[in-house]
Amino acid sequence: MTGSGQNAPDLFADAMLAVRLLRIDPGLGGIVLRGDGAAQDAVVAALCEGAVVRRVPRNVDLDRLVGGLDLGATLAAGRPIAQRGLLAEANGGMLVMPGAERADDMVVSQLCAAIDSGMVVVERDGVALRDAARFAVVALDDGIEDERIATGLAERLAFRFDLSGIAPHAFRIPDVPPHGEVAVDDEQLHAIAATAAALGVESARGALLTLRAAKAIAALGGWDAVSDLDIATAARLVLGPRATRMPAPESEAPPDSEPPPPPEDNPGDQGDGEVRRLDDMVLEAALASLPRDVLAAIAAGQGRGPISRARGKGAKRKSPTRGRAIGVRAGLPRGGLRLSLIDTLRAAAPWQRLRGRDDSRIRVRRDDLRIRRFETRAEATTIFAVDASGSSAVARLAEAKGAVELLLAEAYVKRAQVALVAFRGEGAEILLPPTRSLARAKRALAELPGGGGTPIAAGLAAAHDLAIAAAAKGRTPFVVVLSDGRANIALDGGTDRAAAAGDAEAAAKAIGESGIAGAFVDISPRPRAEGERLAAAMGARYLALPRADAGTMHAAVRAVAPK
Repeated sequence: MTGSGQNAPDLFADAMLAVRLLRIDPGLGGIVLRGDGAAQDAVVAALCEGAVVRRVPRNVDLDRLVGGLDLGATLAAGRPIAQRGLLAEANGGMLVMPGAERADDMVVSQLCAAIDSGMVVVERDGVALRDAARFAVVALDDGIEDERIATGLAERLAFRFDLSGIAPHAFRIPDVPPHGEVAVDDEQLHAIAATAAALGVESARGALLTLRAAKAIAALGGWDAVSDLDIATAARLVLGPRATRMPAPESEAPPDSEPPPPPEDNPGDQGDGEVRRLDDMVLEAALASLPRDVLAAIAAGQGRGPISRARGKGAKRKSPTRGRAIGVRAGLPRGGLRLSLIDTLRAAAPWQRLRGRDDSRIRVRRDDLRIRRFETRAEATTIFAVDASGSSAVARLAEAKGAVELLLAEAYVKRAQVALVAFRGEGAEILLPPTRSLARAKRALAELPGGGGTPIAAGLAAAHDLAIAAAAKGRTPFVVVLSDGRANIALDGGTDRAAAAGDAEAAAKAIGESGIAGAFVDISPRPRAEGERLAAAMGARYLALPRADAGTMHAAVRAVAPK
Protein backbone atom coordinates (compact mmCIF):
# COMPACT_ATOMS: atom_id res chain seq x y z
CA MET A 1 0.00 0.00 0.00
CA THR A 2 2.78 2.39 0.72
CA GLY A 3 4.56 1.90 -2.50
CA SER A 4 7.93 2.21 -0.81
CA GLY A 5 9.87 0.98 2.12
CA GLN A 6 9.31 2.75 5.40
CA ASN A 7 13.03 3.35 5.95
CA ALA A 8 13.78 4.74 2.49
CA PRO A 9 10.73 6.59 1.14
CA ASP A 10 10.55 7.02 -2.61
CA LEU A 11 9.47 10.67 -2.85
CA PHE A 12 8.13 10.34 -6.36
CA ALA A 13 6.11 7.23 -5.47
CA ASP A 14 4.81 8.97 -2.34
CA ALA A 15 3.78 12.00 -4.42
CA MET A 16 1.92 9.72 -6.83
CA LEU A 17 0.25 8.03 -3.87
CA ALA A 18 -0.85 11.48 -2.71
CA VAL A 19 -2.35 12.05 -6.18
CA ARG A 20 -4.49 8.94 -5.77
CA LEU A 21 -5.57 9.95 -2.27
CA LEU A 22 -6.61 13.42 -3.44
CA ARG A 23 -8.79 11.83 -6.09
CA ILE A 24 -10.49 9.76 -3.41
CA ASP A 25 -10.87 12.59 -0.90
CA PRO A 26 -10.51 16.20 -2.17
CA GLY A 27 -11.12 17.19 1.46
CA LEU A 28 -7.41 16.56 1.96
CA GLY A 29 -7.01 20.09 0.63
CA GLY A 30 -4.24 19.65 -1.88
CA ILE A 31 -0.52 19.33 -2.30
CA VAL A 32 2.54 21.57 -2.15
CA LEU A 33 5.19 20.72 -4.75
CA ARG A 34 8.55 22.44 -4.19
CA GLY A 35 11.25 22.57 -6.83
CA ASP A 36 10.87 22.17 -10.55
CA GLY A 37 11.69 19.65 -13.21
CA ALA A 38 10.30 16.53 -14.79
CA ALA A 39 9.14 14.96 -11.51
CA GLN A 40 6.99 17.96 -10.63
CA ASP A 41 5.60 18.08 -14.16
CA ALA A 42 4.67 14.39 -13.99
CA VAL A 43 2.85 14.81 -10.66
CA VAL A 44 0.95 17.89 -11.88
CA ALA A 45 -0.03 16.08 -15.07
CA ALA A 46 -1.33 13.13 -13.06
CA LEU A 47 -3.33 15.43 -10.79
CA CYS A 48 -4.92 17.31 -13.67
CA GLU A 49 -5.65 14.32 -15.91
CA GLY A 50 -9.39 14.19 -16.61
CA ALA A 51 -10.16 16.91 -14.05
CA VAL A 52 -11.50 20.44 -14.33
CA VAL A 53 -8.39 22.62 -14.00
CA ARG A 54 -8.11 26.34 -13.34
CA ARG A 55 -4.85 28.25 -12.96
CA VAL A 56 -4.51 31.25 -10.69
CA PRO A 57 -2.45 34.01 -12.38
CA ARG A 58 0.01 35.95 -10.22
CA ASN A 59 -1.83 39.23 -10.86
CA VAL A 60 -5.37 37.90 -10.38
CA ASP A 61 -7.79 40.44 -8.91
CA LEU A 62 -10.60 39.84 -6.46
CA ASP A 63 -13.34 39.84 -9.10
CA ARG A 64 -11.66 37.18 -11.22
CA LEU A 65 -10.77 35.07 -8.19
CA VAL A 66 -14.09 34.91 -6.34
CA GLY A 67 -16.48 36.51 -8.83
CA GLY A 68 -18.33 39.81 -8.86
CA LEU A 69 -19.77 42.37 -11.20
CA ASP A 70 -19.36 41.80 -14.94
CA LEU A 71 -18.67 45.43 -15.79
CA GLY A 72 -19.05 45.21 -19.57
CA ALA A 73 -22.29 43.27 -19.43
CA THR A 74 -23.64 45.51 -16.67
CA LEU A 75 -22.96 48.71 -18.61
CA ALA A 76 -24.54 47.22 -21.70
CA ALA A 77 -27.64 46.02 -19.89
CA GLY A 78 -27.99 48.90 -17.45
CA ARG A 79 -28.50 46.47 -14.57
CA PRO A 80 -26.13 44.38 -12.41
CA ILE A 81 -24.80 41.28 -14.16
CA ALA A 82 -22.70 38.89 -12.05
CA GLN A 83 -19.84 36.67 -13.19
CA ARG A 84 -18.36 33.62 -11.46
CA GLY A 85 -14.75 33.53 -10.36
CA LEU A 86 -11.95 30.98 -10.64
CA LEU A 87 -12.76 29.35 -7.29
CA ALA A 88 -16.29 28.50 -8.33
CA GLU A 89 -15.17 27.41 -11.81
CA ALA A 90 -12.72 24.96 -10.22
CA ASN A 91 -15.45 23.24 -8.20
CA GLY A 92 -14.90 19.49 -8.31
CA GLY A 93 -11.48 19.85 -9.91
CA MET A 94 -8.00 21.24 -9.40
CA LEU A 95 -6.81 24.78 -8.73
CA VAL A 96 -3.19 25.20 -9.82
CA MET A 97 -1.13 28.03 -8.31
CA PRO A 98 2.23 28.65 -10.05
CA GLY A 99 4.63 30.65 -7.85
CA ALA A 100 2.42 30.03 -4.81
CA GLU A 101 5.16 31.21 -2.44
CA ARG A 102 4.68 34.74 -3.77
CA ALA A 103 0.88 34.74 -3.74
CA ASP A 104 -0.74 37.93 -2.52
CA ASP A 105 -2.26 37.94 0.98
CA MET A 106 -5.70 38.60 -0.56
CA VAL A 107 -5.44 35.47 -2.71
CA VAL A 108 -4.29 33.35 0.24
CA SER A 109 -7.09 34.54 2.52
CA GLN A 110 -9.81 33.92 -0.11
CA LEU A 111 -8.42 30.45 -0.83
CA CYS A 112 -8.33 29.55 2.86
CA ALA A 113 -11.93 30.71 3.34
CA ALA A 114 -13.09 28.65 0.35
CA ILE A 115 -11.22 25.54 1.52
CA ASP A 116 -12.74 25.81 4.99
CA SER A 117 -16.33 26.40 3.87
CA GLY A 118 -16.44 24.76 0.44
CA MET A 119 -18.31 27.85 -0.72
CA VAL A 120 -17.70 31.23 -2.32
CA VAL A 121 -19.97 34.02 -1.13
CA VAL A 122 -19.92 37.43 -2.85
CA GLU A 123 -22.12 40.31 -1.76
CA ARG A 124 -20.93 43.65 -3.12
CA ASP A 125 -21.41 46.10 -6.04
CA GLY A 126 -25.08 45.25 -6.17
CA VAL A 127 -24.56 41.53 -6.84
CA ALA A 128 -24.92 38.47 -4.62
CA LEU A 129 -23.27 35.14 -5.51
CA ARG A 130 -23.17 31.88 -3.60
CA ASP A 131 -21.41 29.02 -5.39
CA ALA A 132 -19.93 25.69 -4.36
CA ALA A 133 -16.12 25.72 -4.39
CA ARG A 134 -14.74 22.30 -3.46
CA PHE A 135 -11.40 21.74 -5.13
CA ALA A 136 -7.91 20.47 -4.47
CA VAL A 137 -5.10 23.04 -4.53
CA VAL A 138 -1.87 22.29 -6.39
CA ALA A 139 0.55 24.87 -4.94
CA LEU A 140 3.76 25.06 -6.97
CA ASP A 141 6.69 26.43 -4.99
CA ASP A 142 9.63 27.39 -7.22
CA GLY A 143 12.03 26.61 -4.39
CA ILE A 144 13.88 29.91 -4.65
CA GLU A 145 16.10 30.53 -1.61
CA ASP A 146 14.11 30.55 1.63
CA GLU A 147 10.71 31.60 0.31
CA ARG A 148 7.84 29.46 1.50
CA ILE A 149 4.10 29.28 0.90
CA ALA A 150 2.01 31.22 3.42
CA THR A 151 1.53 29.18 6.58
CA GLY A 152 -2.27 29.52 6.57
CA LEU A 153 -2.53 27.94 3.12
CA ALA A 154 0.17 25.29 3.61
CA GLU A 155 -1.54 24.07 6.81
CA ARG A 156 -4.74 23.35 4.91
CA LEU A 157 -2.99 21.20 2.29
CA ALA A 158 -2.29 17.64 3.45
CA PHE A 159 0.80 16.86 1.38
CA ARG A 160 4.17 18.55 0.87
CA PHE A 161 6.95 17.24 -1.34
CA ASP A 162 10.29 18.70 -2.34
CA LEU A 163 10.96 17.10 -5.72
CA SER A 164 14.16 19.04 -6.43
CA GLY A 165 16.61 16.70 -8.14
CA ILE A 166 14.14 13.79 -8.14
CA ALA A 167 13.94 11.77 -11.35
CA PRO A 168 10.47 10.54 -12.32
CA HIS A 169 9.88 6.93 -13.20
CA ALA A 170 7.05 5.03 -14.80
CA PHE A 171 3.99 5.12 -12.61
CA ARG A 172 0.46 4.25 -13.62
CA ILE A 173 -2.48 5.85 -11.85
CA PRO A 174 -5.25 3.22 -11.76
CA ASP A 175 -8.91 4.07 -11.63
CA VAL A 176 -10.12 5.08 -8.19
CA PRO A 177 -12.59 2.53 -6.81
CA PRO A 178 -15.78 3.70 -5.12
CA HIS A 179 -15.61 3.65 -1.35
CA GLY A 180 -17.88 3.94 1.64
CA GLU A 181 -17.35 4.52 5.32
CA VAL A 182 -14.00 3.40 6.72
CA ALA A 183 -13.68 2.60 10.44
CA VAL A 184 -10.80 3.62 12.71
CA ASP A 185 -10.31 2.58 16.34
CA ASP A 186 -9.30 4.56 19.42
CA GLU A 187 -5.76 3.15 19.57
CA GLN A 188 -5.07 4.39 16.06
CA LEU A 189 -6.45 7.83 16.91
CA HIS A 190 -4.17 7.89 19.96
CA ALA A 191 -1.17 6.93 17.84
CA ILE A 192 -1.82 9.83 15.42
CA ALA A 193 -2.19 12.34 18.23
CA ALA A 194 0.90 11.05 20.06
CA THR A 195 3.03 11.20 16.91
CA ALA A 196 1.88 14.74 16.12
CA ALA A 197 2.76 15.82 19.66
CA ALA A 198 6.16 14.09 19.55
CA LEU A 199 7.07 15.86 16.31
CA GLY A 200 5.94 19.28 17.54
CA VAL A 201 3.00 19.55 15.09
CA GLU A 202 0.97 22.11 17.03
CA SER A 203 -1.95 22.64 14.66
CA ALA A 204 -4.80 20.14 14.98
CA ARG A 205 -5.11 20.21 11.20
CA GLY A 206 -2.02 18.01 10.90
CA ALA A 207 -3.59 15.20 12.94
CA LEU A 208 -6.99 15.57 11.28
CA LEU A 209 -5.50 15.44 7.78
CA THR A 210 -3.47 12.38 8.80
CA LEU A 211 -6.69 10.64 9.82
CA ARG A 212 -8.36 11.54 6.51
CA ALA A 213 -5.31 10.31 4.59
CA ALA A 214 -5.34 7.00 6.49
CA LYS A 215 -9.01 6.49 5.67
CA ALA A 216 -8.33 7.30 2.00
CA ILE A 217 -5.47 4.77 1.94
CA ALA A 218 -7.77 2.09 3.35
CA ALA A 219 -10.46 3.01 0.82
CA LEU A 220 -7.87 2.77 -1.95
CA GLY A 221 -7.27 -0.83 -0.95
CA GLY A 222 -10.98 -1.57 -0.79
CA TRP A 223 -10.97 -2.09 3.00
CA ASP A 224 -13.72 -1.03 5.37
CA ALA A 225 -11.33 -0.45 8.31
CA VAL A 226 -8.03 1.38 8.64
CA SER A 227 -5.00 -0.83 9.35
CA ASP A 228 -1.98 0.14 11.45
CA LEU A 229 0.13 0.23 8.27
CA ASP A 230 -2.33 2.74 6.78
CA ILE A 231 -1.85 4.93 9.85
CA ALA A 232 1.94 4.69 9.54
CA THR A 233 1.84 5.54 5.82
CA ALA A 234 -0.45 8.53 6.42
CA ALA A 235 1.85 9.79 9.18
CA ARG A 236 4.81 9.54 6.81
CA LEU A 237 2.99 11.53 4.14
CA VAL A 238 1.35 14.18 6.33
CA LEU A 239 3.07 14.51 9.72
CA GLY A 240 6.71 13.97 8.72
CA PRO A 241 7.00 17.10 6.52
CA ARG A 242 5.30 19.13 9.28
CA ALA A 243 7.78 18.18 12.03
CA THR A 244 9.30 21.03 13.98
CA ARG A 245 11.35 19.03 16.49
CA MET A 246 12.85 15.63 17.09
CA PRO A 247 11.02 13.40 19.59
CA ALA A 248 12.33 13.57 23.16
CA PRO A 249 14.49 10.52 23.98
CA GLU A 250 12.93 8.03 26.33
CA SER A 251 14.25 8.30 29.88
CA GLU A 252 16.36 5.30 30.84
CA ALA A 253 15.38 3.29 33.90
CA PRO A 254 17.83 3.34 36.83
CA PRO A 255 20.33 0.48 36.49
CA ASP A 256 19.40 -1.04 39.85
CA SER A 257 15.63 -0.79 39.35
CA GLU A 258 13.66 -3.97 38.91
CA PRO A 259 11.43 -4.45 35.85
CA PRO A 260 7.71 -4.03 36.54
CA PRO A 261 5.81 -7.28 37.20
CA PRO A 262 3.87 -8.71 34.25
CA PRO A 263 0.15 -7.94 34.19
CA GLU A 264 -2.06 -10.67 35.64
CA ASP A 265 -5.78 -10.03 35.54
CA ASN A 266 -5.76 -6.44 34.26
CA PRO A 267 -6.45 -6.42 30.53
CA GLY A 268 -6.03 -2.65 30.41
CA ASP A 269 -2.27 -2.98 30.97
CA GLN A 270 -1.91 -5.24 27.96
CA GLY A 271 -3.82 -2.74 25.85
CA ASP A 272 -1.42 0.05 26.89
CA GLY A 273 1.51 -2.07 25.67
CA GLU A 274 -0.07 -2.42 22.24
CA VAL A 275 -0.66 1.33 22.06
CA ARG A 276 2.99 1.98 22.78
CA ARG A 277 4.10 -0.36 20.00
CA LEU A 278 1.76 1.26 17.48
CA ASP A 279 2.95 4.72 18.60
CA ASP A 280 6.54 3.70 17.96
CA MET A 281 5.76 2.27 14.53
CA VAL A 282 3.86 5.37 13.43
CA LEU A 283 6.55 7.70 14.79
CA GLU A 284 9.28 5.73 13.04
CA ALA A 285 7.40 5.98 9.75
CA ALA A 286 6.97 9.76 10.12
CA LEU A 287 10.64 10.25 10.97
CA ALA A 288 11.64 8.39 7.81
CA SER A 289 10.12 11.16 5.68
CA LEU A 290 11.85 14.15 7.28
CA PRO A 291 13.56 16.17 4.52
CA ARG A 292 17.29 16.68 4.89
CA ASP A 293 17.03 20.44 5.40
CA VAL A 294 14.41 19.94 8.10
CA LEU A 295 16.65 17.49 9.94
CA ALA A 296 19.49 20.02 9.87
CA ALA A 297 17.26 22.84 11.13
CA ILE A 298 15.80 20.69 13.90
CA ALA A 299 19.24 19.47 14.95
CA ALA A 300 20.34 23.11 15.24
CA GLY A 301 17.42 23.77 17.56
CA GLN A 302 15.77 26.16 15.14
CA GLY A 303 12.70 24.12 14.32
CA ARG A 304 10.87 25.06 11.20
CA GLY A 305 8.28 27.77 11.01
CA PRO A 306 6.81 30.08 8.51
CA ILE A 307 9.45 31.95 6.57
CA SER A 308 8.88 35.46 5.51
CA ARG A 309 8.44 36.41 1.88
CA ALA A 310 9.78 39.83 2.78
CA ARG A 311 12.64 39.10 5.16
CA GLY A 312 14.65 42.11 6.17
CA LYS A 313 11.96 44.61 5.24
CA GLY A 314 10.14 46.95 7.56
CA ALA A 315 6.57 46.86 8.79
CA LYS A 316 3.65 47.41 6.42
CA ARG A 317 1.82 50.73 6.56
CA LYS A 318 -0.89 52.41 4.55
CA SER A 319 -0.06 55.14 2.10
CA PRO A 320 -2.51 57.46 0.28
CA THR A 321 -0.44 58.02 -2.84
CA ARG A 322 2.18 55.34 -3.49
CA GLY A 323 3.16 51.73 -2.95
CA ARG A 324 1.36 48.49 -3.73
CA ALA A 325 -2.33 48.88 -4.54
CA ILE A 326 -4.49 47.13 -1.95
CA GLY A 327 -7.97 48.25 -2.97
CA VAL A 328 -10.18 51.30 -3.28
CA ARG A 329 -12.48 53.37 -1.13
CA ALA A 330 -15.12 55.99 -1.73
CA GLY A 331 -13.67 59.48 -1.86
CA LEU A 332 -12.72 62.46 -3.99
CA PRO A 333 -9.49 62.48 -6.05
CA ARG A 334 -7.88 65.54 -4.51
CA GLY A 335 -4.71 66.23 -2.56
CA GLY A 336 -2.73 63.79 -4.72
CA LEU A 337 -5.21 60.93 -4.27
CA ARG A 338 -5.61 58.84 -7.41
CA LEU A 339 -8.95 58.07 -9.04
CA SER A 340 -9.68 54.46 -9.96
CA LEU A 341 -11.73 54.80 -13.15
CA ILE A 342 -12.67 51.13 -13.42
CA ASP A 343 -13.88 50.93 -9.84
CA THR A 344 -15.80 54.19 -10.24
CA LEU A 345 -17.58 52.75 -13.28
CA ARG A 346 -18.16 49.54 -11.32
CA ALA A 347 -19.84 51.52 -8.54
CA ALA A 348 -22.02 53.46 -10.98
CA ALA A 349 -22.97 50.61 -13.33
CA PRO A 350 -25.70 48.89 -11.27
CA TRP A 351 -27.72 52.14 -10.97
CA GLN A 352 -27.91 53.27 -14.59
CA ARG A 353 -31.52 52.24 -15.14
CA LEU A 354 -32.66 53.94 -11.91
CA ARG A 355 -30.81 57.10 -12.97
CA GLY A 356 -32.86 57.31 -16.13
CA ARG A 357 -30.18 56.30 -18.60
CA ASP A 358 -31.63 56.29 -22.08
CA ASP A 359 -28.51 56.72 -24.21
CA SER A 360 -24.87 55.49 -24.33
CA ARG A 361 -23.62 57.93 -21.69
CA ILE A 362 -22.81 56.61 -18.20
CA ARG A 363 -24.38 58.53 -15.31
CA VAL A 364 -21.69 58.94 -12.67
CA ARG A 365 -22.41 60.71 -9.38
CA ARG A 366 -20.16 62.03 -6.66
CA ASP A 367 -20.86 59.00 -4.43
CA ASP A 368 -19.59 56.67 -7.18
CA LEU A 369 -16.06 58.08 -7.18
CA ARG A 370 -13.46 55.61 -5.94
CA ILE A 371 -9.85 56.40 -5.04
CA ARG A 372 -6.99 53.94 -4.82
CA ARG A 373 -5.50 52.72 -1.55
CA PHE A 374 -1.85 51.78 -1.31
CA GLU A 375 0.42 49.99 1.07
CA THR A 376 4.14 50.51 1.54
CA ARG A 377 6.76 48.98 3.76
CA ALA A 378 8.65 51.11 6.21
CA GLU A 379 12.39 50.96 5.69
CA ALA A 380 14.15 48.67 8.13
CA THR A 381 17.04 49.77 10.32
CA THR A 382 19.15 47.00 11.84
CA ILE A 383 21.20 48.15 14.83
CA PHE A 384 24.11 45.96 15.87
CA ALA A 385 25.32 46.30 19.47
CA VAL A 386 28.63 44.46 19.59
CA ASP A 387 30.43 43.52 22.81
CA ALA A 388 34.08 44.47 22.20
CA SER A 389 35.19 43.93 25.79
CA GLY A 390 38.02 41.75 26.99
CA SER A 391 35.54 39.06 28.06
CA SER A 392 34.89 38.40 24.39
CA ALA A 393 37.94 36.44 23.30
CA VAL A 394 39.70 37.66 20.20
CA ALA A 395 38.60 34.67 18.16
CA ARG A 396 34.94 35.08 19.18
CA LEU A 397 35.02 38.78 18.37
CA ALA A 398 36.45 37.99 14.95
CA GLU A 399 33.57 35.60 14.23
CA ALA A 400 31.08 38.20 15.45
CA LYS A 401 32.61 40.75 13.09
CA GLY A 402 32.31 38.27 10.24
CA ALA A 403 28.64 37.66 11.02
CA VAL A 404 27.94 41.40 11.15
CA GLU A 405 29.67 41.86 7.78
CA LEU A 406 27.43 39.21 6.22
CA LEU A 407 24.35 40.84 7.70
CA LEU A 408 25.52 44.23 6.55
CA ALA A 409 25.92 42.98 3.00
CA GLU A 410 22.43 41.54 3.05
CA ALA A 411 20.96 44.75 4.46
CA TYR A 412 22.70 46.66 1.68
CA VAL A 413 21.12 44.46 -0.98
CA LYS A 414 17.67 45.04 0.51
CA ARG A 415 18.32 48.79 0.71
CA ALA A 416 17.91 48.70 4.49
CA GLN A 417 19.86 50.89 6.89
CA VAL A 418 22.36 49.56 9.38
CA ALA A 419 23.97 51.08 12.46
CA LEU A 420 26.79 49.85 14.68
CA VAL A 421 27.27 50.37 18.42
CA ALA A 422 30.37 49.02 20.20
CA PHE A 423 30.64 48.80 23.97
CA ARG A 424 33.85 48.19 25.90
CA GLY A 425 35.89 49.86 28.62
CA GLU A 426 33.61 52.24 30.48
CA GLY A 427 31.00 53.08 27.87
CA ALA A 428 29.51 52.66 24.43
CA GLU A 429 30.28 54.38 21.17
CA ILE A 430 28.19 54.76 18.04
CA LEU A 431 30.73 53.74 15.42
CA LEU A 432 28.27 53.96 12.58
CA PRO A 433 25.04 56.01 12.53
CA PRO A 434 22.21 54.55 10.40
CA THR A 435 23.47 54.34 6.83
CA ARG A 436 23.19 52.38 3.61
CA SER A 437 26.90 52.69 2.87
CA LEU A 438 28.33 49.18 2.92
CA ALA A 439 31.90 50.41 2.51
CA ARG A 440 31.55 52.79 5.44
CA ALA A 441 30.05 50.07 7.60
CA LYS A 442 32.85 47.64 6.79
CA ARG A 443 35.48 50.27 7.57
CA ALA A 444 33.90 51.00 10.96
CA LEU A 445 33.76 47.32 11.74
CA ALA A 446 37.38 46.71 10.76
CA GLU A 447 38.49 49.47 13.10
CA LEU A 448 36.55 47.99 16.01
CA PRO A 449 39.10 47.37 18.80
CA GLY A 450 38.70 44.89 21.63
CA GLY A 451 39.53 44.84 25.33
CA GLY A 452 38.47 46.39 28.64
CA GLY A 453 35.36 45.98 30.77
CA THR A 454 31.84 45.01 29.70
CA PRO A 455 29.41 47.97 29.97
CA ILE A 456 26.37 46.17 28.58
CA ALA A 457 23.94 48.72 30.00
CA ALA A 458 25.66 51.54 28.09
CA GLY A 459 25.62 49.50 24.89
CA LEU A 460 21.93 48.62 25.19
CA ALA A 461 21.02 52.22 26.05
CA ALA A 462 22.86 53.53 22.98
CA ALA A 463 21.17 50.94 20.76
CA HIS A 464 17.80 51.83 22.30
CA ASP A 465 18.30 55.53 21.56
CA LEU A 466 19.12 54.76 17.92
CA ALA A 467 16.07 52.49 17.65
CA ILE A 468 13.72 55.13 19.07
CA ALA A 469 15.11 57.73 16.66
CA ALA A 470 14.65 55.36 13.71
CA ALA A 471 11.06 54.58 14.74
CA ALA A 472 10.30 58.31 15.02
CA LYS A 473 11.33 58.66 11.36
CA GLY A 474 8.90 55.96 10.30
CA ARG A 475 11.47 53.17 10.06
CA THR A 476 11.26 49.70 11.60
CA PRO A 477 14.20 49.13 13.98
CA PHE A 478 15.65 45.71 14.83
CA VAL A 479 18.32 45.42 17.53
CA VAL A 480 20.89 42.62 17.34
CA VAL A 481 23.09 42.26 20.44
CA LEU A 482 26.25 40.14 20.24
CA SER A 483 27.66 39.58 23.73
CA ASP A 484 28.28 37.02 26.45
CA GLY A 485 25.80 38.88 28.70
CA ARG A 486 28.22 39.18 31.65
CA ALA A 487 28.15 42.86 32.60
CA ASN A 488 30.85 44.19 34.93
CA ILE A 489 30.67 47.97 34.34
CA ALA A 490 27.64 49.93 35.60
CA LEU A 491 26.17 52.97 33.88
CA ASP A 492 28.05 55.29 36.28
CA GLY A 493 31.37 53.64 35.36
CA GLY A 494 31.56 51.70 38.63
CA THR A 495 32.86 48.14 38.73
CA ASP A 496 30.26 46.68 41.07
CA ARG A 497 29.05 43.57 39.22
CA ALA A 498 25.62 43.54 40.88
CA ALA A 499 25.01 47.15 39.90
CA ALA A 500 26.29 46.47 36.39
CA ALA A 501 23.95 43.50 36.01
CA GLY A 502 21.02 45.53 37.37
CA ASP A 503 21.70 48.40 34.98
CA ALA A 504 21.98 45.99 32.05
CA GLU A 505 18.67 44.35 32.89
CA ALA A 506 16.97 47.75 33.23
CA ALA A 507 18.32 48.82 29.83
CA ALA A 508 17.12 45.55 28.30
CA LYS A 509 13.65 46.05 29.80
CA ALA A 510 13.48 49.54 28.33
CA ILE A 511 14.01 48.04 24.87
CA GLY A 512 11.37 45.40 25.50
CA GLU A 513 8.82 47.93 26.80
CA SER A 514 9.34 50.04 23.66
CA GLY A 515 8.16 47.13 21.54
CA ILE A 516 11.40 47.04 19.56
CA ALA A 517 12.12 43.64 18.05
CA GLY A 518 15.55 42.15 18.56
CA ALA A 519 17.82 39.15 18.92
CA PHE A 520 20.45 38.41 21.56
CA VAL A 521 23.32 36.30 20.23
CA ASP A 522 25.28 34.75 23.10
CA ILE A 523 28.82 34.44 21.71
CA SER A 524 30.32 33.06 24.93
CA PRO A 525 32.18 29.72 24.60
CA ARG A 526 30.13 28.53 27.58
CA PRO A 527 26.72 30.28 27.58
CA ARG A 528 25.28 30.95 31.03
CA ALA A 529 22.02 32.31 32.34
CA GLU A 530 22.96 36.02 32.13
CA GLY A 531 22.50 36.29 28.37
CA GLU A 532 19.19 34.44 28.41
CA ARG A 533 17.87 36.74 31.15
CA LEU A 534 18.80 39.84 29.17
CA ALA A 535 17.14 38.43 26.04
CA ALA A 536 13.95 37.74 28.02
CA ALA A 537 13.98 41.31 29.39
CA MET A 538 14.35 42.65 25.84
CA GLY A 539 11.57 40.40 24.57
CA ALA A 540 14.15 39.22 22.02
CA ARG A 541 15.04 35.81 20.62
CA TYR A 542 17.95 34.23 22.51
CA LEU A 543 20.49 32.46 20.32
CA ALA A 544 23.23 30.57 22.15
CA LEU A 545 25.96 29.96 19.59
CA PRO A 546 29.02 28.88 21.62
CA ARG A 547 31.01 27.33 18.80
CA ALA A 548 29.41 28.96 15.82
CA ASP A 549 31.42 30.54 13.04
CA ALA A 550 30.46 33.76 11.27
CA GLY A 551 28.28 31.94 8.74
CA THR A 552 26.28 30.13 11.41
CA MET A 553 25.74 33.33 13.40
CA HIS A 554 24.58 35.08 10.25
CA ALA A 555 22.10 32.32 9.43
CA ALA A 556 20.72 32.24 12.98
CA VAL A 557 20.12 36.00 13.16
CA ARG A 558 18.66 36.05 9.67
CA ALA A 559 16.17 33.34 10.68
CA VAL A 560 14.69 35.52 13.45
CA ALA A 561 14.78 38.86 11.62
CA PRO A 562 11.48 40.79 11.24
CA LYS A 563 8.97 39.26 8.85
